[in-house]
Amino acid sequence: MTLHGDALKDAIGQTRAKWGWFVGLGVLLLILGGIAFGNLFIATVASVYVVGWLMLMAGIIEIMHAFGVKTWNRFFFWLLSGLLYAVAGFFAFYNPLLASAVLTFLLAVALLASGVLRAWVGYKHRPEKGWSWLVAAGVISALAGLVIAMGWPVNSVWVLGLFLAVDLIFQGWAFIAVGLALKK
Repeated sequence: MTLHGDALKDAIGQTRAKWGWFVGLGVLLLILGGIAFGNLFIATVASVYVVGWLMLMAGIIEIMHAFGVKTWNRFFFWLLSGLLYAVAGFFAFYNPLLASAVLTFLLAVALLASGVLRAWVGYKHRPEKGWSWLVAAGVISALAGLVIAMGWPVNSVWVLGLFLAVDLIFQGWAFIAVGLALKK
């Protein structure tokens, strides 16, 4: 066996020894996903706060970066970009319901656009094997975007929370599956 193979085998062995951590994290994520499902409004507000915090931090970093730039036009570009990020982040904290409406609308547009594009790319690859799966995935994404857009802005108080809850539950099951597979 090669040196690379030994290192890989050792890394897998070390990971296999920690299978219980994967299962434990999976159970925790399942519980958090269940809590999020139990109150989609709170989960939506929490997701808006996370996005707001990330935007605020990105804005501060870009503003600091602006002062390290050598030319005036780049300085103002980075400063303006950082200010916009910081203001958007602050706005998410100041009015999370309005921010959730904006984010939900952007999600609907992104799902619709990516779904249409994916379906078109799949259709263009018709002679290749599996093209229909790509078209089907695109149609489902586009329909999800349409459903969200048709219910907007009323559904803005729960859509982001639903996405968060579903993601937490799927991640939880995935970690449990990986942990149990490592145990074997």
